[in-house]
Amino acid sequence: MIPHKAREAEDWEAIRELILRAFAFMEGRIDPPSSAHRLTPEAIARQAREGEVWLMGDPAVACLFLTPLPQALYLGKMAVEPALQGHGLGRVLMALAEDRARALGLPALELETRIELVENQAAFRAMGFTQVAAKAHPGFDRPTSLTFRRALGPAPARARG
Repeated sequence: MIPHKAREAEDWEAIRELILRAFAFMEGRIDPPSSAHRLTPEAIARQAREGEVWLMGDPAVACLFLTPLPQALYLGKMAVEPALQGHGLGRVLMALAEDRARALGLPALELETRIELVENQAAFRAMGFTQVAAKAHPGFDRPTSLTFRRALGPAPARARG
């Protein structure tokens, strides 16, 4: 499956439902609850206009939101259909994010994960990300999320066919 950039005609509600299914494992584990619950089709359409939304499949079975920041390309709302997790779709989206960061002239990738999701933290560390910050959601007196960043080196050489 090849990722494609979301267009105005996408089924934004179906993408929201995909994100909710992929994030369902967090229910009861994270506090405060995921911002995915406040996500609307209009907000996804706005993300596609103001940042980037990438999809895999039709209908979408994986998605990734990208937002350029001054110091990095921010990866948000990476979601893979639960039945397809572990089949490499996340790796394809991560490679896409690297390519987009380089194309935008950004030196790094950045993402956040919740403090309780230790398996996500381990996966990001295994991909070369390092923790650069911890922050608290409004109303909390303890860290609730961690920020990870990975510097990008030069683009890997592509095989020639």
